[in-house]
Amino acid sequence: MTTIKRNARFNYILCIYLAGIVFFTLFRLIETMAYCTTTEGPDDFGGLYWKALWMGFRFDTTVSTYLLVVPLVLMIIGEMGRIRKKAYYAVVHYLLMVLYTVALFACAADIPYFCYFFSRLDTVALTLAGDGIGMTISMIFTEPLYVMYLGVFLAAAAGWWILGRFIYRRVLLAHLNESLSYAWSIPMAVLILAAGFVGMRGRVSKKSPIRVGTAYFCGNPFLNQIGLNPVFTFFKSIEDSGKNANKPVTLTDEATAAAVLQEHLAMPVDSTLEEASLRLPEGMNVVLVLMESMTVDKTGIYDPATSLTPNLDSLMRRSMTFTDVWSAGIHTHNGIYSTLYGHPAIMARQILKNTPMPIMCGLPQHLRDAGYSTTYLMTHDEDYDNMRGFLFQNGFERVVGEHSYPKHEILGTWGVPDHVLFNHVIEHCDSVAGNGPFFVCAMTCSDHGPYTVPDGIDFTSKNTDKLKRIVEYADWSIGRFMQMASSRKWYRNTLFVFIADHGSSMHSIYDMTLAYNHVPLIFHAPGQIEPHFVNRLGMQLDVAPTVLGLLGIDAGDKMLGVNLMNHRRPYAYFSADDRIGVVDGELFYLYRANQEGRESLYRYTQRDTEDLIGKYPERAAAMRRHAFGMIQTSQKMLLDGSTNCDKK
Repeated sequence: MTTIKRNARFNYILCIYLAGIVFFTLFRLIETMAYCTTTEGPDDFGGLYWKALWMGFRFDTTVSTYLLVVPLVLMIIGEMGRIRKKAYYAVVHYLLMVLYTVALFACAADIPYFCYFFSRLDTVALTLAGDGIGMTISMIFTEPLYVMYLGVFLAAAAGWWILGRFIYRRVLLAHLNESLSYAWSIPMAVLILAAGFVGMRGRVSKKSPIRVGTAYFCGNPFLNQIGLNPVFTFFKSIEDSGKNANKPVTLTDEATAAAVLQEHLAMPVDSTLEEASLRLPEGMNVVLVLMESMTVDKTGIYDPATSLTPNLDSLMRRSMTFTDVWSAGIHTHNGIYSTLYGHPAIMARQILKNTPMPIMCGLPQHLRDAGYSTTYLMTHDEDYDNMRGFLFQNGFERVVGEHSYPKHEILGTWGVPDHVLFNHVIEHCDSVAGNGPFFVCAMTCSDHGPYTVPDGIDFTSKNTDKLKRIVEYADWSIGRFMQMASSRKWYRNTLFVFIADHGSSMHSIYDMTLAYNHVPLIFHAPGQIEPHFVNRLGMQLDVAPTVLGLLGIDAGDKMLGVNLMNHRRPYAYFSADDRIGVVDGELFYLYRANQEGRESLYRYTQRDTEDLIGKYPERAAAMRRHAFGMIQTSQKMLLDGSTNCDKK
């Protein structure tokens, strides 16, 4: 017992380590409850949750070791130098308290981030927060769930400081004047440093330290991720982005990319398709609506019995609706970029904020050159994600946002609610109708946290759950918009296009949630397009070439999409920051850049979680080759400026 008491400095480090493990585990349990209660989370973990907790202990130990390494060295110096001054140890103590407090903040912030993106905290969070500190603060304090998690952090931080003070006084200060003999302290210091080295590596294997992929141990994507520590994933993503800072992605070699592009360009026109001969009258107006987070899984396409979108379902039955279309990424900026300009997402790259901004030859430019007025309407601050600058540079004559609306219409972080946005869309179309054809793109935002359902409107919900009510409100707004539009003279001379900017995290059976990229695509032209459903593969970047094809306007060669009316895509590919997915109508290929390029192949149409990568390596290779080649080609076009309409 005397020897243990004399080991006060090392005992203090050990107690802080154990306390940290307890706090990290508590946050992991809270995150598990949050995910399972606020999303379509798994109900049955198959008895494997204990293993996820074991993985969590390993990652928490690695993070703790990094947090403890400097204080540990200072403690060893204090022990060997027989330092007795309280001020010396007070510095060590408060350093530890601050480091762990920051780590606990990351754990708290990770809860809503994970529930929304189904991905652990990474540098993308900095990009989202950096788009406007005012909007970020507003999001936190106007969404009850975020306020609750902030409260959880404050409570945890308070508990941490109280417990830390207890350990500091009872374990360290009470025995500060006692020391081990050098015969004991030197071997113990060596042993602790060796243990610390192993803890920082996370593994005893010589080949590789602990990595993100180490946490993946089963077919359940939730269990595979919940064991990760958000501090680990955040700094790992910083390390990875640092390696590639401002560097282009390198997915395949130039020769392969060029060959894939030629195969894409040689994709034959299929004149046998029912829609191949469809053409709309010259000069027909275009209204394109980008729907926030409208995954197929929320609609009657997925399951009529669970649909939250009766208005959208009705519109789909009255329109030409593509049911197998995939968004380019999982962020709004991906949806804007790919839908309007016909290029894929390049993993986590934020093209709208590139410096210098690229010049894109997309739908707005082609329509403007054809005599259309071009206007973009959004609900919120025009400079969010650098939207105003990018859109003005790339084909839009007018960009309308929060600063253009009366202040009494602003409701929360995301500006005006959806139905108010649509009021302004109607007013704008009324004002420009008769002055030549118009192109209007409107981006909704109500189905994005913090969620606010407006009061004093003719909207009723069948659900009490907030996440379902906001979807119903967004759907009601669309139905109300189409009803108002149908009473206008310009209605029957307008092509309405509806597509989501991206989906949302639902029914997650893979660690890349397909519902986040599977989106509906609707073409509605009253009296011009016969209602029917189309089940061919399509991509978000096909929207611009398809609209231009319907209008008889040459889309040129600056976009990488195809006209869905007369082409059959072999694959659809998409990104989720550090992952790339490819589907072929049956199989789903998944590439994980954050796990040293680990690959999987699943039969997603049957929701099968068996990894078939070893059974069908040739099919996986073909899917990978196509997606990598096209993404690499898009990047090359951006870098050499060949996305510019004026460049030959």
